[in-house]
Amino acid sequence: MPPPAPRILQIYVSPGHNFFGHHGLPPGTHPMLEVARVRCLEGRGLEGDRFLDFKPGYKGQVTFFAEESHKHLVRTLGPSDRSLSVYRRNVITRGLDLVALVGVAFELQGVRFEGTAQASPCAWMDLAFGPGACAALRGRGGLRARILSTGHLRTGPARFRPVPDVNRLGTDREQAGRQTA
Repeated sequence: MPPPAPRILQIYVSPGHNFFGHHGLPPGTHPMLEVARVRCLEGRGLEGDRFLDFKPGYKGQVTFFAEESHKHLVRTLGPSDRSLSVYRRNVITRGLDLVALVGVAFELQGVRFEGTAQASPCAWMDLAFGPGACAALRGRGGLRARILSTGHLRTGPARFRPVPDVNRLGTDREQAGRQTA
């Protein structure tokens, strides 16, 4: 059976941080707002999101999460009534190998991105989804990316393609290669 065609299932933005910067404190209460369309701003982030203009060159201007990872978590830990919003990732996908996009420039619905790192799960996942979620999501926490061109993402077919020879800002994979060379 062929893999499913790439799709954007859901898009979320949040006006504030619930876990980022809350170490040792209770989580925040900022909602994840589901939108059908979001404007991606080159080098800045998503319009309306907490990481917009966070800092120059920030590696997590947008985050992606695979529905397949959510299904793995449900199979591993048991049924859950938790929404895909609990992961606090921006773009929920189906049919994309997000781990393979670390260090890769790619285009999704005409917007260019650079995969910079895996989005590592943290201990907060155990609170947000359920006990054991952090461990079960290791290697499946999603993708952090920089936005390389301004445009809109919408829910629906993903129109995905890798983009060769793009001037990129540098990635974890490139940095690791320089350190070991």
